[in-house]
Amino acid sequence: MADTVEHFTAIYQRACERKGGEAALKALISKPLPPAKLAQLPDSLLLAELTKKVFQSGFVWRVVRQKWPGFCELFFDFDIEKVLLLSDEMLEQKAADPRIIRNLNKVFTIRDNALMIFDVQQQEVQQKVQQEQQSFARFVADWPTENIIGLWAYLKKHGARLGGNTGPYALRAIGKDTFLLTQEIEGYLRAYNVFDGGINSQRSLKQIQQQFNLWQQQSGLSLQEVSQIVALSCGENHVGMQR
Repeated sequence: MADTVEHFTAIYQRACERKGGEAALKALISKPLPPAKLAQLPDSLLLAELTKKVFQSGFVWRVVRQKWPGFCELFFDFDIEKVLLLSDEMLEQKAADPRIIRNLNKVFTIRDNALMIFDVQQQEVQQKVQQEQQSFARFVADWPTENIIGLWAYLKKHGARLGGNTGPYALRAIGKDTFLLTQEIEGYLRAYNVFDGGINSQRSLKQIQQQFNLWQQQSGLSLQEVSQIVALSCGENHVGMQR
């Protein structure tokens, strides 16, 4: 990690100046859900958000939003058990329905990611002596944020099409505390030589995680807040403009 990386106080002050003051900056910053609330979310909601981000990846987000009611209707509001009962033939039929975005490979990820969620449920039940209700939401909520890249890796390995920025964006959408590697943040990190390889290599991700952990210690803020403030402190962000 580079010794010249700014203290978070300097980043925060610059973001305030660029956005028109501290009050204006705070109005642009959102916070993650508390882990206790995240753990209570239904797994159907998590599967829905994973699906939404898979379909938004490389596509016009507005179109995905417009067709989202069709997704909910065709996939039983993302009920995990019902989705897992869908055969390949059923998925092929649904992938041809004009109510959704007709992409067969991405449609198959819905069942694949439902299986990942179901597998976590079963693993957690087996590991618990007390049979309290377990869920994928609790699994995500309990994951330590100081190793959030480990959760990214888990989604990439065990899920479908959740690599790159798709998994992190899905986590942000459901309320899990995570930083994002936006263009602004990548540009900042490269300018200060926080990492020196490909941004998605394990070595680079560990270096980036270490830097965000340091900023979090310096600021007392969540990774999500730190991430947004860093992004708003550089690049093309100016007064009155959001990312």
